Amino acid sequence: MSERLRWFNEARYGMFIHWGAYSVAARGEWVLNRERIPYDEYIRDYVEQFRAERYDPEAWARLASKAGMKYMVLTTRHHDGFALWDTQTTGFNAAAMGPKRDLVRPFADAARKEGLKVGFYYSVADWSHPDYPGAYFRDWPSEWTDEESRQRFVRFYRAQLEELMTGYGKIDLLWYDGCTPGQLEGESVNERVKQLQPHILINHRNGGQGDFHCSEQAIKPAPVGTAWEACMTLNDNWGYHAGDQRYKTAAEVISMLTETAAKAGNLLLNVGPKADGTIPEPSVRILTEAGEWLEKNGEFLSASSRSPFSWNNSARLTTKGNNVYVHLFHNPGEPFCLAEIGNKVTAAYHLETKTPIPYEQQGERLFLHRLPPVGPIAATVVLEVAGEPRPVTPQTSFWIPG
Repeated sequence: MSERLRWFNEARYGMFIHWGAYSVAARGEWVLNRERIPYDEYIRDYVEQFRAERYDPEAWARLASKAGMKYMVLTTRHHDGFALWDTQTTGFNAAAMGPKRDLVRPFADAARKEGLKVGFYYSVADWSHPDYPGAYFRDWPSEWTDEESRQRFVRFYRAQLEELMTGYGKIDLLWYDGCTPGQLEGESVNERVKQLQPHILINHRNGGQGDFHCSEQAIKPAPVGTAWEACMTLNDNWGYHAGDQRYKTAAEVISMLTETAAKAGNLLLNVGPKADGTIPEPSVRILTEAGEWLEKNGEFLSASSRSPFSWNNSARLTTKGNNVYVHLFHNPGEPFCLAEIGNKVTAAYHLETKTPIPYEQQGERLFLHRLPPVGPIAATVVLEVAGEPRPVTPQTSFWIPG
């Protein structure tokens, strides 16, 4: 793991924030495209009504920190093209319309104040740009109108990135999104970004391999040796959707975290603030509950290693150093047999209370006794083992009766 990636590997958990003029519509971030809203109507009904009157990025950062998160990523501009900073490339921005102020600067300042890493999401797609081929396409466009259009578009987005990389201090992560017909000169753009921000990490969505890979709404680990994160929503939408109450529970958040940690990856968990800048109450409650559990049980998370162990009906196993963390999401009964550990176990205890757990190893089987109750989220048992954690050697044959 390179030195530039060290903080990312140690973080394991971040907050994704989808927020913009579409939050006024309260029907998700793709509302302009999905409903084919003309831009004059979009400006009148949504952009000009986007006031961000209760925007408090310090409250966002405090929530992220309380939740156990280590970095924040804000949508500086989504596909609709409305920039949240005072860009000189277009008048379609938050300093000229709607809030009438730069919304990115206070976000970056607030994250740093709370000790969190700063990430900027940036969509290379821009439905508002005259050279973008197809704001209302049902799928991403496949070709440019002509070469001159492509070149103008590249100059435009390069200029926007220059502003973001030079006007807001140290930026730790650049999260590209949005599809175009390609040929965006992404590798040379990224070289320029790294000239301006030498320590920045860039995802793999705009030229080259990137510094890390990401998946959306699915936990898909990258190959061994590649940094990665899974980007998930707390409900079913990225941008604020007033009708979407299908929120995950705190237990589901912790389950996702143990799944990503078990594969040496990060969880970038999304919230969609309302148009006024407040994060919906269910999101605050869920993140707070999960954070309270992590405060007592989060030892497993930072710089977790890739677990060599298989699935289990009652628990998920994560690893770090010479420890195996057995995360129980269901009460497994008495005793619990774990037929996974190929090492000699030297100690077992409940992580939260440090209470010793009686255990016995019989060949390939480890029996744990008097396990703690799982509770509303999970219970974690720490197994200290001799050497680097390794799985049992599979049997090559089994006795079949008869």
